[in-house]
Amino acid sequence: MPFLPLSQSLRRLWALDTFPYSLRIFIALSTTMAVGWVNDQMALVMPVFLGTIACALAETDDNWRGRLRALLVTLLCFALAAFAVQALFPHPWLFPIAMVLATFGLTMLGAISPRYQAIAYGTLILSIYTTIGMDQRGGSGNAEWLEPALLLTGATWYGFLSVLWCALFTHQPVQQNLAALYRVLGGYLTLKASLFEPVRGVDQEVKRLALAQRNGAVVTALNTTKESILNRLEAVPSHRMQYYLRLYFIAQEVHERASSSHSPYSELTETFFHSDVLFRCQRLLRLQGHACERLARAILLRVAVIPDTVSAQAQQDLQDSLAHLEGLQQPHWQRLLATLTALAKNLGTLQTRLTSASLPAPEAEVQDHALLDRSPQSLRDAFDRVWRQLTPATPLFRHAVRLSIALAVGYGLLHWLHARQGYWILLTTVFVCQQSFGATRRRMVQRVVGTLAGLVVGWALFRLFPSLLLQAMFAVAAGVVFFGNRTRHYALATGSMTLLVLLSFNQIGDGYGLIVPRLVDTVVGSLIAGLAVFLILPDWQGRRMHEVAARTLTTCNLYLRQIMAQYQSGHGGQRDDLAYRTARRNAHNADAALSTALSNLFQEPGFLQGRSDSGLRFLLLSHTLLNYLSGLGAHREALQNAPGDASTEQAAALVGKVLDELATSLATSQAVPPANAEEEAVLETLCAAPTDATHRVVQSQLALIGQLLPPLRVQAGRLLAADPAG
Repeated sequence: MPFLPLSQSLRRLWALDTFPYSLRIFIALSTTMAVGWVNDQMALVMPVFLGTIACALAETDDNWRGRLRALLVTLLCFALAAFAVQALFPHPWLFPIAMVLATFGLTMLGAISPRYQAIAYGTLILSIYTTIGMDQRGGSGNAEWLEPALLLTGATWYGFLSVLWCALFTHQPVQQNLAALYRVLGGYLTLKASLFEPVRGVDQEVKRLALAQRNGAVVTALNTTKESILNRLEAVPSHRMQYYLRLYFIAQEVHERASSSHSPYSELTETFFHSDVLFRCQRLLRLQGHACERLARAILLRVAVIPDTVSAQAQQDLQDSLAHLEGLQQPHWQRLLATLTALAKNLGTLQTRLTSASLPAPEAEVQDHALLDRSPQSLRDAFDRVWRQLTPATPLFRHAVRLSIALAVGYGLLHWLHARQGYWILLTTVFVCQQSFGATRRRMVQRVVGTLAGLVVGWALFRLFPSLLLQAMFAVAAGVVFFGNRTRHYALATGSMTLLVLLSFNQIGDGYGLIVPRLVDTVVGSLIAGLAVFLILPDWQGRRMHEVAARTLTTCNLYLRQIMAQYQSGHGGQRDDLAYRTARRNAHNADAALSTALSNLFQEPGFLQGRSDSGLRFLLLSHTLLNYLSGLGAHREALQNAPGDASTEQAAALVGKVLDELATSLATSQAVPPANAEEEAVLETLCAAPTDATHRVVQSQLALIGQLLPPLRVQAGRLLAADPAG
């Protein structure tokens, strides 16, 4: 394999999403280590390191002005927390009370927005770092307020680098998020193509379940990209940001068209088994998935998109195959042939949108460029968000209580055992304790395994490289590895952080003496976190599965209303205005939340999985419902006045009514209402011959949705009847 040119290699390295983050950390840690080494003040390096780490953990994506404001708030919170710990640390009874109250309050601040959640989390971490430093220095230390000053120095230094980086490289996070979005869209399209496999006897439910789970990744990427663009659109207006905004809108439409379904796939396979038309659909979808991946690479590396001629030929082959089927005049497949025609039209529009993504000119059809800003708009709004979460029914409140009690137990235990380096117990508890049991269990294993690996590597480095200068370099490298992997490979990140601590403490003392206490404290802190999640206000997914399911039906109903409003508005063409895009995104967010809840449920103890089977079947039905709604939304055109309009509107209203009834029953845990004769009669009218292609698409999609109502009603009833404790 030939070597890439140096410039291309550097461009690819620069395009990695973890590289800028890691480079900032490297600059912050290496300069701190260099200053400490040159001035022979290595005893002061570790607190500065910890302040840098806490500030980096509190960092969120933003423009430089927003990052500066967030940094000032972060430093204020850090100062209050550090000096409070300094003042209360000598008082063993007052300190835990203040720690419990502060932990609860900081955790509840996460209800405001992700930015404040990150700041609160970083503040909590820094307060424990302060206790660790105080413990190392034997209480108040030789110099009063030394520990808070060193921690704030590290936080300020990294914060300055972060703000400067945001100002110099404003568009880089948007590029990376957009590239990640199109990359995951490409994977989604490729997986969707597998549903058109023209093979009998294939288990379609397994593929549909995998597609529902992959849809959650697309939704997450869309949300991340939207926030990244929103944070910069007004603060940093530019032609490039407008181009990125258009790419985001294109990705939204591609997602809607890719997630749409026009008929049960098994029925298509059985009817057109002897034709190549499904193969043509599959090939075109796969090529479009590859086009998304090429576009992702072009965005990331800022290079021109390679023109694609193969997809255009595949699209023409699909049209020729459909024309051949229409010429055969087989009456028994005319209904599904119309479905295939709508599918081919959808794929053709999808191809057009992907092709237009490489064009720099703005598009006239995008009329509403507004993005929904979910951040609090006032202090009153922020207060209301926290107030609404102050109830044991919310997962955030339960987590805040659980974490506060866990830290109090850890504090009491470390004093009872007189544990060496005992405050690492508290730090481990904060890192391991998550809102769900499954996430906490994963963190427990990863934390212990990573810590053990880091201790072994640290011991080996002590033996192999006794030079303190080399160990200082290894410490900086370990910090970079930690931040490059903390969100994807937590065990590796934990091992790196353990290595950083060992090597840094070895600069001023005996690093060997930290090995056993670090391992013991990690095990104890992890056990406390695991027991807290299991015993203290446990948030078992099975107990709230019906609420999550109700949310999916409610958002699907609102999505249906927005779609039908555009069909009935009398204005031709699609209008992707803010109201429509918000309803569509909320429906997909709810679908992803249901998929995540089920994934967490399967990681809980077996005796708590009583709703796993009914929840899984409900997910398949609700995701299929969302697919049919997406198909309805993909073909939005104004309905011309026709005799069938009244029945179409009546059917849409009936579907919305049934979805609302099912959602209410699930949300309130009441009995599911039975079907009535009116429901069947209205849905039967959809079988009447429509007058034009648009009516045919609307009626066929509503008929498909109507066919889902009986099984949805059954699964909703089973979901309510299932025992969450098994």
